[in-house]
Amino acid sequence: MARFKHPSRKQRLAKKGRQTKWAPFWLIPKVFGKGRKIHPGRLTVIKRAWRRRKIKA
Repeated sequence: MARFKHPSRKQRLAKKGRQTKWAPFWLIPKVFGKGRKIHPGRLTVIKRAWRRRKIKA
């Protein structure tokens, strides 16, 4: 990718980067109940890594 990123492309990349984060820790007890121990990544809808799927930016 180029060293200089156009602002619109940078904005799209930033959005994709935010979508791949885990769910917040307080959401687990809210959704599954207090005693349940589940990884926050299970509540994340879009799972993407730089090796697996490429972004059409």
